[in-house]
Amino acid sequence: MASRMRPAKGSMTLAEMKEFAGFPAATQRYIRRSLDIGLDRDDAMVRWSRDVVEAASIRAQARMYEALPQLRTIVPDDSGLDAIEPFLAPMVTLVAFDLGQGRLTTFSAFRFLYERLIGAEVRPWLPSAFCAAAALPHLHPELRRKLLQSISEAAATASGWSNRQPAFYPDWVEKVDTGTSLAN
Repeated sequence: MASRMRPAKGSMTLAEMKEFAGFPAATQRYIRRSLDIGLDRDDAMVRWSRDVVEAASIRAQARMYEALPQLRTIVPDDSGLDAIEPFLAPMVTLVAFDLGQGRLTTFSAFRFLYERLIGAEVRPWLPSAFCAAAALPHLHPELRRKLLQSISEAAATASGWSNRQPAFYPDWVEKVDTGTSLAN
């Protein structure tokens, strides 16, 4: 009896870490902040707010993310048209907010965040939510172009999606003062 070969969980986690490390610093920061807000991990205002503008952005994001618990419960499990509207309409609104912040500038960064905010079961719906939100007129035309060009044909036309939940959830990392000697 032949056994089916699957990647080890550790190698998948490492691949997720490597993908995250490839995002620009501002994108990494926004993803960590969004996970703190969306997963209710830490006080995002205390941790991430550097000024009044960012504090206002965090408050607005927290209000938008109040939709996440409901979205997690209504992810359609098939492509029946009756299940799409209650899910996709609020999903596109949420995605439009995040894309409008200007920190998620590629489909891969968006996908990385939303797989963690909602779960693996959202994967089939990510290309349509992304394309719909990225095409909305509230975004600058240049950003719309960049976003829409970032989704690959393979991602847009996938015939199937993994149901494996993400393993790596990036978090705040305290800076270490390398000038202080540990041998004191």
